Amino acid sequence: MAVAEIPIQSILQAHRLWLGDPRQGRQADLTGMTLNESNLVRSDLRQAILNGVTLLDANLTESDLTGCSLEGSVLQRANLAGVDLTAAILTDADFAGSWLSGANLSESKGVRVVFRRARMTGARLMDAALQQSTFHEASMDGVLLHQARLYEIDFRETALQQAQFYHSRIQHSTFNNSSAAHASFQGAKVDHCSFVNVMFDGVKFTRAEITQPIFREASLRNCDFREARMRGGDFSRAVLSGSRFGGAQLLMSDFRGADMAGARELTPEQLQQAITDRSTILPNGARGPYMRFSGAEKPVVG
Repeated sequence: MAVAEIPIQSILQAHRLWLGDPRQGRQADLTGMTLNESNLVRSDLRQAILNGVTLLDANLTESDLTGCSLEGSVLQRANLAGVDLTAAILTDADFAGSWLSGANLSESKGVRVVFRRARMTGARLMDAALQQSTFHEASMDGVLLHQARLYEIDFRETALQQAQFYHSRIQHSTFNNSSAAHASFQGAKVDHCSFVNVMFDGVKFTRAEITQPIFREASLRNCDFREARMRGGDFSRAVLSGSRFGGAQLLMSDFRGADMAGARELTPEQLQQAITDRSTILPNGARGPYMRFSGAEKPVVG
């Protein structure tokens, strides 16, 4: 059915009545409909059924889609700025190239959701639960992911400046070649994730639990690892100058080839837990491996 043939305004009016009193009106069910380029600005679609709907280039700015089911829907290049998708079901939905700045996706759930190249600056995904989904090349500066549960997520080449992953749980995910200056992973649980060649200067990992990360060739200048618990991990050829490690556990973390010049608050015990070799640059600027009583854990004051 063509867009012009779908009585969308009548459907929305009946849905508003249904929201006020289920005995009146009718719940909106747009399953399988094609609504490309539709103007649905500020529409009230709470709890609507939008499975398999096609909304290419549609305008849903500031619409309320709280509790919607969007399984298999296609919203490529749609304008969803300020939209409310709280508690929405997003499995197999495609938001590639869409505009989601300031959108609220808190408590949303989905598997195989596509946000590739989406513009999501300032979006909220607090308590979201996503699996096998992609944000490849998305713009996510300032995004809020507090307590989100993220499994097998693709964050490659994503802009995550000042993003907040506070107390989130991130497993088997990939951040390779992403940038996240001054982001925060405070209290997060990061399990078997890859951060190859990332630009993560000034990122906070305070009190995070980090298991087997791959930070190979990463820029980690002036990061905060205080009280972080790290189990293993590959920091080869990473740059950690100026980073803080007070109270961090570095058991079997591999710093061979890493540049730790100027790293602060490291103790002999911490460096003995870690792996260093002749290619490691220690906090005092000397080459490794770290030797107890050498004083190489003390950064040069210049």
